[in-house]
Amino acid sequence: MKAIRIEKTGGPEVLEFKDFDLPAPGPGQVRVHHTAIGVNFIDIYHRSGLYPLPMPSGLGSEAAGVVEAVGEGVTGYKTGDRVGYCTGAIGSYAEANNVAAEKLVKLPANISDEVAAASMLKGMTAQYLLRRTFRIEKGQTIVFHSAAGGVGQIACQWAKHLGATVIGTTTSPEKIELARANGCDHVLNTKDAGWEKKVREITGGVGVPVVYDSIGKDTFDGSLDCLAVRGLMVSFGNSSGPVTPFPLNILAGKGSLYVSRPTLASYTRTAAEMQETADDLFKVIASGAVKVAINQRAPLKDAARVQEALAGKQTTGATVLIP
Repeated sequence: MKAIRIEKTGGPEVLEFKDFDLPAPGPGQVRVHHTAIGVNFIDIYHRSGLYPLPMPSGLGSEAAGVVEAVGEGVTGYKTGDRVGYCTGAIGSYAEANNVAAEKLVKLPANISDEVAAASMLKGMTAQYLLRRTFRIEKGQTIVFHSAAGGVGQIACQWAKHLGATVIGTTTSPEKIELARANGCDHVLNTKDAGWEKKVREITGGVGVPVVYDSIGKDTFDGSLDCLAVRGLMVSFGNSSGPVTPFPLNILAGKGSLYVSRPTLASYTRTAAEMQETADDLFKVIASGAVKVAINQRAPLKDAARVQEALAGKQTTGATVLIP
């Protein structure tokens, strides 16, 4: 089959589109023939070496398709089942992949393969952030960074659906209207000095109970300044680089704040948790409350170009690769 492979970490140029012999699925595994492949920022972290992978390696962790073969001991899936996955199986940038059955989810008839591939990692991330890391309630005001990005568009729509007032942020004026169209009541540009003070103004000086931040280094300090007393800083990504180490007494001085660094893997430890998280996402998408914007599509062989665009903040919404 054809696959994207990397022999070493580095820039987009290390991605090679080549022939690859995928072995038969092992015990507990399912071979998934991909029809759509999700593209995510974590793929860039893996490619660059920020999150190390054993080399040589495939790339990507999200895809949708159909079951092509099942390994020994697999009872929950059969050939032809529509499935998707977004954790625990590096190698989705390929025509097929072997995935542990416990990492798969079954796709409902009212969710297309492209929507599933474009939304699972982003949408299941939104699910655990909004429903479990900090459970959003009607009437609350929240800050969500990168509101025009893949996770942000889903999360902001969902938070608005739950009754929150959403303060979204972007890093470019062009994305302000996109953020507004996806549920944001207020949109701030974090490139503008004093953006965090505007959060205080919007909230009458109180601050917000939670900030969701996937940017990292560039916004962490400002995000702490947005929080109300005993507020929660949810740092779930590092698109601008890792957060600079800081002394814990800063949290005391700013109002006995909390900080969490959650991951989807911690919220989907079992097959049941995985399916429940996906089902909650698919339900809100099927209801129409959350719309998934697939704004970029490209053939698998163009994965390097797609990653360049994503890293350069030249994309909006979701991107899918088509094998």
